[in-house]
Amino acid sequence: MDYNNYNRGYIEDSMTSADYMTHTYGWMAAGLLVTFAAAFVTAATPLFYVVNSLYLLFTIAELGLVLILSSRVQNMSVGAARGVFLGYALLNGMVLSYYFVAFSVGTLVLAFLATSLYFGLMAVYGTTTHKDLSGWGPRLMIALISLLVTGVVGMFFGSGFGGTVLYSGIGLVVFMLLTAYDTQKLSQLYSYYAGDSELAEKASIYGALTLYLDFINIFLYVVRLLGLNSRRSNN
Repeated sequence: MDYNNYNRGYIEDSMTSADYMTHTYGWMAAGLLVTFAAAFVTAATPLFYVVNSLYLLFTIAELGLVLILSSRVQNMSVGAARGVFLGYALLNGMVLSYYFVAFSVGTLVLAFLATSLYFGLMAVYGTTTHKDLSGWGPRLMIALISLLVTGVVGMFFGSGFGGTVLYSGIGLVVFMLLTAYDTQKLSQLYSYYAGDSELAEKASIYGALTLYLDFINIFLYVVRLLGLNSRRSNN
């Protein structure tokens, strides 16, 4: 998302840094609420079978919404940006309903609590550290691409218990680091549009998306690790 190309006209009402961060975390929380509610409802109703049969279509649709919000948020109205974000959160929850079927409620609750702790610690670090984390960006991008390629290879050839644990552990660490990186990036980018409340509101929605993705991915890797541990204990 390139904020440097924005036409930053200053208007009378501006958003303070505190308001900006409050809006960002507020929208992230709203997205998570929509996702978990959608996942629970989908898993508990026949809608699950619809999503399962059209899984690829749903996945393409949610990826499309992410690309639209990431590339065109500056050209959208605030209402449209909110709608796209919440629409993505809804579709993602429906796609992730599989986890609400495959894992026990206890595992999901424990994973959510652990994720909240990991995410919170890294968000605090990203907000309070005086170290410039911008250099992490290229390395984390390489790590994400490596995770994606490894995941695709694992789907076709399998990876075994040890390989799956290693993959999930690395994925967890990568998204924890991304949480700190994205949190600091929010604070740094605020200076570009602090005087324009509309641009700041759009940016807070985009920021909410990045933090939402960090939280969801941490949650999924924690669920997988807990699930693997549970299955190994039962064998």
